[in-house]
Amino acid sequence: MATFNSHHLYLRRSFSLIQQTLHPDTAFFLGDLFDGGREWATYSSESPEDRYKRYGENFWLREYGRFGRIFFDHWGDGGVSPNDGQRGRKIIASLPGNHDLGLGVGIQLAVRDRFSAFFGEGNRVDIIGNHTFVSVDVVSLSAKNQPGSEHVNPEQSRKLWRPVEEFLNGVKAAKRRAVAAEIRYQNGWAAGIRHEHIITDASDPAISTKPPTLDPGEGAPEFPTILLTHVPLYRPDGTPCGPLREHWPPSPPPKGQTTPLEHDERNAIAVRQGYQYQNVLQPEISKDLVEKVGNVGYVFSGDDHDYCEVFHKGYTGSPLTGAIREITVKSISWAMGVRKPGFLLLSLWNPVDPDGNPLGVGKGAGEPGRKTVQTHLCLLPDQLSIFIRYALLIGITVSTLLIRAFLVVFYNPFEPFSQGPSMYPDSPLLPTTNPLLSSAEHEKSESCGRYHHYQHSQTSSDSSTASLSSSQPPSGGLSVRNQGSRARGVSPGGGFGFPLSPLRAEQLEMDEGGFKRKAINGGRSRRVAGGPWVLFLREVVWSIWKVVWVVFIWYGWLVWNG
Repeated sequence: MATFNSHHLYLRRSFSLIQQTLHPDTAFFLGDLFDGGREWATYSSESPEDRYKRYGENFWLREYGRFGRIFFDHWGDGGVSPNDGQRGRKIIASLPGNHDLGLGVGIQLAVRDRFSAFFGEGNRVDIIGNHTFVSVDVVSLSAKNQPGSEHVNPEQSRKLWRPVEEFLNGVKAAKRRAVAAEIRYQNGWAAGIRHEHIITDASDPAISTKPPTLDPGEGAPEFPTILLTHVPLYRPDGTPCGPLREHWPPSPPPKGQTTPLEHDERNAIAVRQGYQYQNVLQPEISKDLVEKVGNVGYVFSGDDHDYCEVFHKGYTGSPLTGAIREITVKSISWAMGVRKPGFLLLSLWNPVDPDGNPLGVGKGAGEPGRKTVQTHLCLLPDQLSIFIRYALLIGITVSTLLIRAFLVVFYNPFEPFSQGPSMYPDSPLLPTTNPLLSSAEHEKSESCGRYHHYQHSQTSSDSSTASLSSSQPPSGGLSVRNQGSRARGVSPGGGFGFPLSPLRAEQLEMDEGGFKRKAINGGRSRRVAGGPWVLFLREVVWSIWKVVWVVFIWYGWLVWNG
């Protein structure tokens, strides 16, 4: 539960600070919004695994509410109004991951419908910063010709991948329509379809065969395309991910080689698959996906939790780059196997003329090397290191308190926490002795001590004696006034002021059986309950308590105030 709450707090704080500091135009989530969404049953389905059958629709709804409290509720922490140059602010979390739905034929239609109902359609086209973002539900598309799915009903499998296939078949036209709508908005033209102002016969076949559309047709201006998927595109096994990969950094090259390794198993995303997961897409699906989307210059994917950057040269890429640059984005969570979570900051710059053609280049959108996208990996605090520093500080504090408790019990240099005045209940508040006595004062103290011993024996043998003044001191002793007269007497026992009562003149000594109080003035000794280690343990507990309650109040205040 403590890990769960700290994880919740970490995500909420991080996302809130991102909004306040960067105020992004748009935030994209690349799937895996839930840890076990694919296993949590709906009202019309149940989990395929027995251990998850007790997690149902209500549990999913609670997790959806938690997601909303972390991200949706803090989307406006930096302000809801867009900055200069921003058309508006939006958060897009409709792209599903394999932990949200499953993978391929393992997806249940009811689970996918639930996700789409709350987060939106996974296949979509968005225009942001004069760039076309195409999101594709590749976890559902993976059901097409999935290896090992021969036992699955073909019709059931078709229901999973057919909607994605239909979207891809028409995505180029959807991109052109989206670009046309954006250009109309930037030019201040009316939204929607503009009908040509002509007079025609109602029976003209052209009216029914060519309905009005926003699609300007092939050859129209097009924005650079950015593809968003959850599962990364296929690449040969051992393709290195680059120096920014945290968990598995690049292997050192052989001696004398200055360039990175072209094949690095340690630094690469392993090409493998298992129950409800697949580290990369199938080669056929990857190639088909890139060709149907068209003009893909960048791909951003998730799933792996760590950073990975590769350049795909085996696909038909964008004419702007000649290859496809794919970045697998880090997870924002510190509980996903990486010490330093992060996110990818994307800056877009693609000025266009009123017709949608890019400005500043001579050959339009086909100009090689035209760079319109800049990326930057932003790292978040290392929460695990923070916990380690907490643990070290706790260890130092407890060690210090243990040493203090040992010194208090066995050497008594400090006032104890465990009993305070109760450990010495009869001790006066002010000092009654002077530890630095001269030789004359020391002899005087011993003389007074002998006299008090003589006086005690005289009082015990003669019950008719009513006061100290009625007894005669021994030879060489000094007489004192009656204590009841409240007059200042001699310095008793090497001290100053009134003589101590028998209960106050005690000191703490230790024998084999534990502690005992010993009367300084010759009174009877009495044993203190518990041995030295019992008092040591009591002192440790009280010392820790006096520190803990202050720490918890301060830490609680910090947590409450974010």
